[in-house]
Amino acid sequence: MPNVSTLTTEDPVLLVQLSDSHLFADADGSLLGLKTAQSLQQVIDRVRAEQPQIDLLLATGDLTQDGSVEAYQRFRALSSQLSAPARWIPGNHDQMPHMREATVQSRLLEPVVDIGNWRITLLNSAVPHSTPGYLEEDQLQLLAQSLSEAPDRHHLVCLHHHPVSVGCQWLEPIGLRNAKEFWAVLDRYPQARAVLWGHVHQPFDQQRNGLRLLASPSTCIQFAVGSPDFQVSSEAPGYRWLRLQPDGTLQTGVSRLTDFTFEPDYSANNY
Repeated sequence: MPNVSTLTTEDPVLLVQLSDSHLFADADGSLLGLKTAQSLQQVIDRVRAEQPQIDLLLATGDLTQDGSVEAYQRFRALSSQLSAPARWIPGNHDQMPHMREATVQSRLLEPVVDIGNWRITLLNSAVPHSTPGYLEEDQLQLLAQSLSEAPDRHHLVCLHHHPVSVGCQWLEPIGLRNAKEFWAVLDRYPQARAVLWGHVHQPFDQQRNGLRLLASPSTCIQFAVGSPDFQVSSEAPGYRWLRLQPDGTLQTGVSRLTDFTFEPDYSANNY
């Protein structure tokens, strides 16, 4: 596993986010008829073609669907093709004991990364056996400490669950349950620049009090944008890239697979 690159505070930082891969112990495991390991491999191939030099890879939860050690090992092996340092956070489908077992003697679960002129803080919003998210007190303290200890850096905060509405009624109850407490911390620190999450299987890009709010596609199935009920769209899997500039600005975009055809099979298995 490569170390985080020794960029100076005057260098831009290129991040790639992979989210919601939903891998299984079985390499041919599928979600609503889509083989998730296969789609992740295709997304990784696209990343390799488009992003030759990645400074940090972020995996923002639901790496697995079944929480198995084998699925985490598969994610680690597939993502290592990118030859970039990486950090992981869990989502509601993940199992932390198995995630820790699969990442032993690595830095994959370290929650704070200083890179370039930025600090990236990765929070665990997952609650065992629960779909909605919640930031326990230790996570809120981690966030406050991380922000307060690096006042001269620009800050990107990552978590799995959405802390604002993304416009899908069915997703409203399964976001971050204590978003008010999360924002109460962030709003105290003007050096915070952006919040990045997964969980919603769709792009999102808005502003809140000068903060950039970003969500991203899944590397497997996509949720229909604006749908009041659970609905999977036929849009292709993808990833998000972020270029963090030394002055605190960022550029970002989403890239999806091309020549991808998928019709969800709702009878195949329940998401």
